[in-house]
Amino acid sequence: MDQLSAMRVFVRVVEAGNFSKAASSLKMPKTTVTNLVQGLESHLRTKLLNRTTRRVVVTTDGALYYERASRILSELEELDISMSNSQSQPSGKVRVAVAGAFADLIIIPSLCDFHQRYPQIQLEFDIGDRVVDYVAENVDCALRAGTPGDQSMVARKVGEMYLRTYASPAYLARTSMPRHPLDLEQGHTCIGYMKAAHAGRVLPMEFRKGDEVINVEPDYAISVNEARSYVAAAVAGIGIAQAVSFMVRDAVERGELVEVLPDWPREPFPLYIVYPQNRHLSNKVRVFVDWLARRLQEVERADANLVPRPKPELIAV
Repeated sequence: MDQLSAMRVFVRVVEAGNFSKAASSLKMPKTTVTNLVQGLESHLRTKLLNRTTRRVVVTTDGALYYERASRILSELEELDISMSNSQSQPSGKVRVAVAGAFADLIIIPSLCDFHQRYPQIQLEFDIGDRVVDYVAENVDCALRAGTPGDQSMVARKVGEMYLRTYASPAYLARTSMPRHPLDLEQGHTCIGYMKAAHAGRVLPMEFRKGDEVINVEPDYAISVNEARSYVAAAVAGIGIAQAVSFMVRDAVERGELVEVLPDWPREPFPLYIVYPQNRHLSNKVRVFVDWLARRLQEVERADANLVPRPKPELIAV
């Protein structure tokens, strides 16, 4: 038995929660994964996992072995990196979870630069705004808006999203230009945005002027859970929307959207790159995270409406 391979497979099974997900993430047959874990248990002469029909439960011995094995594998990976040329030429796959708007408008248009710098790194993108099980789905990192609430994650603040309020000229021609946030509750229609992390609840519109903060929940013509569709609905004249500056920049320049209530900007959303706390941040992931942080700073500097942003910080959520 290859004990090191069995150890890696056991750690992946524990993190994934069952043999099928572990086999999929390791790109191995499920029978191979099962045999390696059984061989490890025979070698150690103890039961590491209790199997059920849907998932595995770690035994007391299994939990102790998992903690030590995870530490050994992380130290071994660090040793391999230090004894190879990985520091100058990191390689391997990096799986990234990101919303479609960030992928299409910020990351993918600049990926040629990244691949010229790191040609041996393969990026796999999980596009969407759904709730991700980072460990079970083997996701290395994710770009997320808003302060993460998962205490098992480490979050690095890399920027802020500045939201303004917009409407199409056609919509304003049918109605009128709002003068105050409360005007949106009478005689106006808005577009609702639903976030997966908020259980599909439509987010209220927020307006800030000095120390005064107003939350408005107006009538919604439609609600969507995807940012590009949200902007498209505003361009189509369906209603008023609060959108991120970089997403509407082209539509504003073409005259398809105009800003309303410019004296009442919304409090900005922080942007974080998050990754599992118990996972070793390999060099291939680190260089991508650093590259993405620089790319987001470039986007902020390119937008004349954005105020200077504080330096990125690394925090444990």
